[in-house]
Amino acid sequence: MADTTLADPRPAGVFLKRGGLIVLALAAVLAVAAMAGARYGALLLIGLGFGMALEGLRFGFAGPWRAMILRREPAGLLAQLLAIGLVAVVAFPLLQSNGAELNGAHAPVGIAMIGGAFVFGAAMQIVLGCGSGTLVNAGSGNAIGAVALPFFALGSFAGALHLNWWTGLGTAPLVVLSGTGGLALTLAGLAAVAVVALVLAAPGTRSIPRRLIWAAVAVAGLALLNLVVAGQPWGVVYGLGLWAAKGAQALGADLSANAFWAAPVNAERLAESVLTDVTSLTNIGIIGGAFLIASWRSGLAARVPNLPLKAWVATILAGLVLGYSSRLAFGCNVGAFFSGVSTGSLHGWVWFVAAFAGSVIGVRMRPALGLEARA
Repeated sequence: MADTTLADPRPAGVFLKRGGLIVLALAAVLAVAAMAGARYGALLLIGLGFGMALEGLRFGFAGPWRAMILRREPAGLLAQLLAIGLVAVVAFPLLQSNGAELNGAHAPVGIAMIGGAFVFGAAMQIVLGCGSGTLVNAGSGNAIGAVALPFFALGSFAGALHLNWWTGLGTAPLVVLSGTGGLALTLAGLAAVAVVALVLAAPGTRSIPRRLIWAAVAVAGLALLNLVVAGQPWGVVYGLGLWAAKGAQALGADLSANAFWAAPVNAERLAESVLTDVTSLTNIGIIGGAFLIASWRSGLAARVPNLPLKAWVATILAGLVLGYSSRLAFGCNVGAFFSGVSTGSLHGWVWFVAAFAGSVIGVRMRPALGLEARA
């Protein structure tokens, strides 16, 4: 008897689905380019690249810090340092020769900045996601990330409302490393942190997997593209706060009396389309890129962990704290640590020390909040 069994339709279906994802992404980029301009379409494309690299190659910040704290596994932290160093090697001379067109992620060290970084470090371990990590987690279908994200935006908006009061507590003069000497100091600092991590590492964990090396190179390349196209380094927090500010404005809030949102640059951002805000576009791209990778792999399915009520309450509160504290600290792991250090800002180094110390506390808090349960 002839075999009448039908061929498995899945390969064709998978091919069509993946082809559709590519078409969808390209259509979004072209639509933004048509509505706002080629530069903004390029920024969305860069954001998609970030999301795909972070999710696809498992490059992040909160998870690797947790691995170093709990298990003394330094691979993820070493990959971060490698990526920052690669960006710095190119960004320092770019900023020096194109000071009128390009800006670094420079901010002063202050009481609120240090406290904000410490609190952010603790909160990011509670939800296992920093700024970029929360975007990636939400885009890939992680329920905790999806719940934390809108509250992160609200917290960033609230932090901006109160920023002047907090900075009034005291800030030091802005310190920026520049030129060949500044680059040498930055690379030496990164090497010193790497050496400390390797000395503290558990036996057999002192190498970086090839996947993370490729991830570091990809993220560094995308960060440099962002610097050139946007005119500023990669950031996350401002875009999230802007989304909440636009929402508040749409509901009738008058932000013209607030020092932060009344500043000419911020007032302009509020008045214009979100598609012309460079940070918003890369944030949207990160969510979209993570969604593409998650869908490409196995289809996007919501992963809702079986957690107690107190864990969900902790997630909401941690989201608010993440947004508020990162605004006071002039950025998250991306805007303050990654971009700050790679463009010579002293505050990036101080942020790293304070946030890592906070992460130690946050890691210890997770079990008490019921966040260690499995789905």
